[in-house]
Amino acid sequence: MSAPAAAPPQPLPNTIAALRQQFAALGAQPAHAQGLLRHWAHARPLDAGKRRVEDFLPKPLREALPALQQQLDGLVSLRSSHPGEDGSARLLVDLADGQAVESVLLPRDGLCVSTQVGCAVGCVFCMTGKEGLIRQVGSAEIVAQVVLARRQRTVKKVVFMGMGEPAHNLDNVMEAIELLGTAGAIGHKNLVFSTVGDARAFERLPQGQVKPALALSLHSTRADLRAELLPRAPRITPDELVEAGERYARATGYPIQYQWTLMEGINDSEEEMDGIVRLLQGKYALMNLIPYNTVPELPYRRPAWDKAAAMARQLHQRGVLTKLRQSAGQDVDGGCGQLRARAADGSQARPVRVMRRRAAP
Repeated sequence: MSAPAAAPPQPLPNTIAALRQQFAALGAQPAHAQGLLRHWAHARPLDAGKRRVEDFLPKPLREALPALQQQLDGLVSLRSSHPGEDGSARLLVDLADGQAVESVLLPRDGLCVSTQVGCAVGCVFCMTGKEGLIRQVGSAEIVAQVVLARRQRTVKKVVFMGMGEPAHNLDNVMEAIELLGTAGAIGHKNLVFSTVGDARAFERLPQGQVKPALALSLHSTRADLRAELLPRAPRITPDELVEAGERYARATGYPIQYQWTLMEGINDSEEEMDGIVRLLQGKYALMNLIPYNTVPELPYRRPAWDKAAAMARQLHQRGVLTKLRQSAGQDVDGGCGQLRARAADGSQARPVRVMRRRAAP
C-alpha cells in the first residue's frame, strides 16, 4: 500500500486581518496584536520593547513568537537592489509564492510600493501592464515591503505608485494604509494613494480611519488620447476626474497631486498646456510633471529637460502650482516593471502604437 500523498504546503497568511486572527487564536487581545504589528511595521523584533514579554503576553503567544517572526520575515525577500545616482534604489522583491514585485527607495525618506503583481489597466507606456494582472498583493505583503525598506533606511512617506492599480485591490490597500497610518506612525498626508480614477476609490477613501493623500494619473486633458494611453481605465473624462479629485481635496484638506508622465510628441503640446490650465486653475491641486523613464522596448521617449522645465514654468506662471519631478532611478531600469521584466526569462515587450498629438490648426 502506497503512502498517502503529502499535503501541499499551506500559504502564509498574507493579509493583516489573517494575522490578527492568528494572533487571537494564540490568546492575543486586540492590544497585544496591535503591539506586535507595531513592532513589525517599524522593523523591530516582535519581542522588542522595555517590558518583558513574559509580563504581558499570553504563554501560547509568547511561545509562538519565534515562528511568527519567521513567518513575517518570509512574506517578502530582497532578490536584488539597484542603487541610482540620485539616492534612490530600485528593489526587486520576491513574494513567498515565487512572484516578484518592485519597490523603490526614494530620496528624502520615501518609498514606492507595489499593490499588484502585474496590472489590468494596460497603460501603453508602462512595462507592468504588458503581462496583465497576475494576482493581488495582500495587505501584509504591502506592509512587508515597508518593513524591508525600513531595515535599510528611514521611511517616513509611502506612495502606492508601484506595480498595479491600487483601486483594483482596494480592501488590501486600505488595510495596509490603516496599519501604516496608525501602528506604522506615518503621517496620513504622507501616505499617497495613486489611481487612474475609479468610483470605488472615491467612495471608500473618505470612509477610512486613515485618509491618505490622493494622486490622480491624468496624463492628458483629451479624453480620446487618455483612453488610448490608459486603454482599460474606467471611462471617466479628465473633467470628471478633476471634479472628483477636487471634492476629495476639499474634504480632507490635502491638495490633489495630478500625475503627468511627460512623453515627447505625445502629451507635451501647447494644446495640452492650455487644457491643464483650463482644468486646474483655481483648484486645490498640484501638477507633477514627470519626464518619462525611457524603456527600450517601448516607442515613447523622454523630452529634453529644458523643454520640460519651460513647460513647468509656463504652467506655474498661468496659475497652476507645478513641480517638475526627476523620475527616480533613470540609470537603473527606472520604468516601473522593468526589473521584473528583465528577470522574467528576458522576455521583450511588444511596442504599442498610440495616437500622436494633433497638429495645431
